[in-house]
Amino acid sequence: MAALGRMAPKFGCSLLWPSGVKEAEVGRRGVRALRRSPVRVLPSQKERRATGAEEQKSPPKPPPPPQPAVERSSAGPGLWYEKASPGDKRLGKVVTIAKSKKFRDHHGKVLLEGHRLIRDALEAGAVPRTLFFSTVGHLKELPEAELKGASLVKVKFADIKNWSDLITPQGLIGIFAKPDYAKMSYPAAQLASSLPLHLICDNIRDPGNLGTMLRCAAGAGCEKVLLTKGCVDPWEPKVLRAGMGAHFRLPIIADLDWESVPSNLPAAIQVYVADNKDPNARAETTSVPRGSSRGGSAHLKSKPEAAPEYEDEEGAAGVCIPELAVQYYYENWTQAPVAVVIGGETHGLSPDALQLAASTGGKRLVIPMVPAMDSLNSAMAAAIMLFEGRRQLLQRHKQEDERQTFPVVG
Repeated sequence: MAALGRMAPKFGCSLLWPSGVKEAEVGRRGVRALRRSPVRVLPSQKERRATGAEEQKSPPKPPPPPQPAVERSSAGPGLWYEKASPGDKRLGKVVTIAKSKKFRDHHGKVLLEGHRLIRDALEAGAVPRTLFFSTVGHLKELPEAELKGASLVKVKFADIKNWSDLITPQGLIGIFAKPDYAKMSYPAAQLASSLPLHLICDNIRDPGNLGTMLRCAAGAGCEKVLLTKGCVDPWEPKVLRAGMGAHFRLPIIADLDWESVPSNLPAAIQVYVADNKDPNARAETTSVPRGSSRGGSAHLKSKPEAAPEYEDEEGAAGVCIPELAVQYYYENWTQAPVAVVIGGETHGLSPDALQLAASTGGKRLVIPMVPAMDSLNSAMAAAIMLFEGRRQLLQRHKQEDERQTFPVVG
């Protein structure tokens, strides 16, 4: 090799690369080639034999330990439950569902707590996903056939107490698929006592008020309840507690705009609005912006020569407010079927509610009060209106039955 090196200058070229190619250029090409495809250095045969011998001498690695099996126990024929392990991700959903309407709407789940509410939901056909309970006795108080498709998880009562916002939790919490009113099976006794009476909630934002109004609607035998946009979510835990199972006794249709309200009512219905305007008071002329009415009643005063215009919160001219006849709530107004609109305590009746009442031949219904009081709580006004409507409808039905049984002979 040294001889070849000494011969290279004599011939004027290198014997290791072709003539006409400079040494620096060949070096650069070699480096680029190595960069594109690096050379793999293989161990020698001796090194491979030594490595193989070491692998044979070392014992094989043991397989990874199996994951601990979930502890399952029987709660009755065909019912199995598991004990929640620390860090169970399902437990975190309880608080999220309870506090987030966005989560409830996106995942289609609601949270129910307590024996009565969960039992009513199961009997109405609501689908349970997961039930958390502190003792097996809680499950025995529920219809077992409806629990077979749900995950039953036993947890400590202290954990349920931490999740619950009740002062005295019952030790039973359920995550259910959000019920569809069209697929529910309402109690037969409720359907048999139902009357052609409807409740429309207009901008009811207080959870306790809305829950109480739903409970009153179920007690008065309403056919259904409509909630317009702006009302609080009926599946919020506070609404569910105040409703006392009303969600599973009659259809509740939520988040409606006013254009779709008539399509959810019977064709020949008359819509009445709860108001606090005394029909014997002298008529005055005024126009009232949104937010000035209270107690579920719009303080809108009549103007004989022209209907006032509504101004929205931005001050722009708005919808013309129709004039409605006014009467006391205890006077006859139940031309079946009927609907009653109850406004929220902050904004009162919306102009859309008044227009709907005017288009159906409805009126303002007034609950007379002493002069020092100008309004009632929305839930209290709803209770008075609905049970008076029930009384009048039952009396009307009784009179019709008597006329059929004892027809008047001319």
